[in-house]
Amino acid sequence: MSTLPACPQCTLENTYPDGDNYICPDCGFEWPQKAAAEEGEAASGPVVDANGNPLASGDTVILIKDLKVKGSSIVLKKGTKIKGIRLPEGAGDHEVDCKTDQGAFMLKAEFMKKA
Repeated sequence: MSTLPACPQCTLENTYPDGDNYICPDCGFEWPQKAAAEEGEAASGPVVDANGNPLASGDTVILIKDLKVKGSSIVLKKGTKIKGIRLPEGAGDHEVDCKTDQGAFMLKAEFMKKA
C-alpha cells in the first residue's frame, strides 16, 4: 500500500485520493496530487542561503539575524561566523548542522549567507 501524505493544513493523516486531488476528511482541505509529488522532489534540491547562493558541506557562513534558541536563554547573534557547516540528508526544514561557541545546532539556511 502506498503511503498517503498528511494534510498540509491540519497535519492529520486521514487523507485519501479522489481523482487528481488528495482530500482531508477532517478539515475538508483539497490539494493536487501532482503538487505533493513536486514538493518531495524540491525538498531534495540544493540548499541555498538567504541570497540564493548554493551551500555545500564545509562552507563558512554568517548569520544575518539574531536567533533565539528554543528552550534556553542562548541567542546566536547576527554576524556570527560559522565554519565547516554540514548538510545532512533528510533533516527536515532545518537544513544546516553546525557548531558554534554556544554548542551544536541545526539551523535553517534562510538565516545565513555564504561568507
